[in-house]
Amino acid sequence: MGLKPDHWIRKMAQEHGMIEPFVEKQVREGVISFGISSYGYDMRVSNQFKIFTNVFSAVVDPKNFDPKSFVDFEGDVCIIPPNSFALAHSVEYFRIPRSVLCVTLGKSTYARAGIITNITPFEPGWEGFVTLEISNTTPLPAKIYANEGIAQVLFFEADEECEVSYADKKGKYQGQTGVTPPRI
Repeated sequence: MGLKPDHWIRKMAQEHGMIEPFVEKQVREGVISFGISSYGYDMRVSNQFKIFTNVFSAVVDPKNFDPKSFVDFEGDVCIIPPNSFALAHSVEYFRIPRSVLCVTLGKSTYARAGIITNITPFEPGWEGFVTLEISNTTPLPAKIYANEGIAQVLFFEADEECEVSYADKKGKYQGQTGVTPPRI
């Protein structure tokens, strides 16, 4: 299994629709960077958020998710309350090849401000918009900028294809659109 470079990512995006829309250069001027990098792709966060709140004293239960635990917000800047988090989704739609597994890490600009982005691996054969969990670990409100970089996707290709892919299992998050809360 090997980490894939920029030219491989570019080819897979342009010829096989692995990332749409695809930005084939690093955009940095006046924004938190996004687009292709040497060994990854910096995806953007959309302008749709679900901000978690305790207004209704709901309990966050991944097996029985209560929509009263969050408020929907759409805008260019999302403010995450202190010690709270929000769900969002990527601007880009991903189609992961059967021989590839992706690991995603938060951008250093946000990490240095106490904002952590948690994203589970993109399994072989998975496709959809990525649901992002963005945690504000600080005691202060934190800004998240829509349509700018949020996390870097690293692509690892195996020497052989897996026997059973996410698509074969008919995974519950296959083809997800919008911000997708937990499902059982």
